[in-house]
Amino acid sequence: MRKYNIAVVGATGIVGQTLLKVLREYNFPVNNLRLLASAKSAGKIIEYDGKTYIVEELTKESFNNIEIALFSAGSSVSKEFAPIAVAEGAIVIDNSSCFREDSDKGLVVPEVNFEDVKLNRLIANPNCSTIQSILPLKALDNKYGLTRVVYSTYQACSGAGVKGESDLKRTINGEKSKHFPHDISKTCIPEIDTFLNDGYSKEEIKMIKETKKMLHKPNLPVSATCVRVPVLNSHAVMIMCELDKNFTLDEVRNTLASFEGIKVLDSPKDHLYPTSIIANGTDYVYVGRIRRDLSSKNGLLLWVVADNIRKGAASNAVQIALRMVKENLI
Repeated sequence: MRKYNIAVVGATGIVGQTLLKVLREYNFPVNNLRLLASAKSAGKIIEYDGKTYIVEELTKESFNNIEIALFSAGSSVSKEFAPIAVAEGAIVIDNSSCFREDSDKGLVVPEVNFEDVKLNRLIANPNCSTIQSILPLKALDNKYGLTRVVYSTYQACSGAGVKGESDLKRTINGEKSKHFPHDISKTCIPEIDTFLNDGYSKEEIKMIKETKKMLHKPNLPVSATCVRVPVLNSHAVMIMCELDKNFTLDEVRNTLASFEGIKVLDSPKDHLYPTSIIANGTDYVYVGRIRRDLSSKNGLLLWVVADNIRKGAASNAVQIALRMVKENLI
């Protein structure tokens, strides 16, 4: 396997650091590695695979000879620099929300809709909560057909970056919140991103639109309520979905367990179900508390947990790139 010239944009952030960790864990075929960040972070030293790298300031000239660019520096940075990287010949996989709704760009989870990478050389990584939810939904849609989805999320503080993690630690120690609007150590906060005029938050609308796009079901009824909880890492999502066909719970468990990337943990009497403790540091999507929704015909309830920094961001991006390499798409 030949090696590739890689750029990581936002290399000093939480996701950027995890991108480097996952690239190493997956033995990604790296030839030259370029670490890019803001002027403030330029000059920092980062170790990768036994070598020392100096972080460079991101500029319009940063993508010369780069074949794969992994972006994790926010929408404004992606909007300005991702098209430049593409114009220089790179495949871009972007972790921001900047391009997710573009009809001409793939929004990709490789186990679900890898074929969409062929839409454009600029590929969007979905929202962290949508990534972990879309795997079980795709498995169920393949087998039974989906007719409705309702999300309730329990999102960890790391989803808000360093500021979110710091706020949880700060408030646990009795200090005042600096990032969240309330003391996250003492309450759940039903507010992620800004609110829109219809009462939904942007995070909720992201999940709704991304689910429809990745499943190629533009008319699928989807709703969401997104909540920040006092957990450091790994999101949980309660999914209510209605299926087009009847099912048995054993069939559902087997369907989910046989889908790539999913692990079923479903023995409530033994206190066995997905938790953040189990998911932390892994790239699996864990599914449990599998039961019928007693309020609807063919309704199903699932409890889904995954590491939002790994599978919800960095690992999904690396998995996309690695599969593209293996299928000679780069």
